[in-house]
Amino acid sequence: MEVNLRGIKKIVAIGSGKGGVGKSTVTINLACAMARAGHKVGILDADIYGPSLPIMFDIHDKPGFEEGQMIPHEKQNIKLMSIGFMMGGETPLIWRGPMIQKALQQLLFNTNWGELDYLFIDMPPGTGDIQLTLAQKVPLSGAIIVSTPQDIALIDAKKAVHMFNKVNVPILGLIENMSYFNCPHCHENTYIFDHENVKKYAQDNSIKFLGEIPLKISIRENMDQGTPGKIEDVVQKIFDDMVINI
Repeated sequence: MEVNLRGIKKIVAIGSGKGGVGKSTVTINLACAMARAGHKVGILDADIYGPSLPIMFDIHDKPGFEEGQMIPHEKQNIKLMSIGFMMGGETPLIWRGPMIQKALQQLLFNTNWGELDYLFIDMPPGTGDIQLTLAQKVPLSGAIIVSTPQDIALIDAKKAVHMFNKVNVPILGLIENMSYFNCPHCHENTYIFDHENVKKYAQDNSIKFLGEIPLKISIRENMDQGTPGKIEDVVQKIFDDMVINI
């Protein structure tokens, strides 16, 4: 099955260990930054229970098929595949673990990705069977871990780091999301969820710290509207700087 991945130079997992930290938002904006830099990029939405790509790219059609393979959607020069493209927006998936694992492998290996420099896998939250299956059966080049600054999120991010370490997947870097809120009136930064805890953990464990992402209304608006590449210049630069170091 891995023959379909020979055209992909690097496969990078984006994990968190915990839901609700903006991992999908970070994944998509990293992919957009890579595409702006001239790379050929794809995203696999591996969150079967809560797929994000259909909403965040405003795509609601089923993928095409050609010679027994799915043809990924393409938007903003990024190839996209998600179980959400096959399901209705409000249709729940009530599947057990083995079915999830089989579906993920089909989405990855039965998709005609073509030639890619980077394929980002938006990992589901947690560190259980599904995550381990992906880490063990997919030829990952490395993983990026996303966390918000507060301890309750960082605890689970650390678990994700340990999981990837156990399966010999290198950690390419840590990202602190929702790091601060910059007031549009007084322009002061407010550290709602504490500050620099992710950076300190990265430094203490000799892991590359890729940077901080602010809590910005514009990021949320563009993701909800399906236009992730239209974030303001100052935020684009944050992501552009990050991908230089991946």
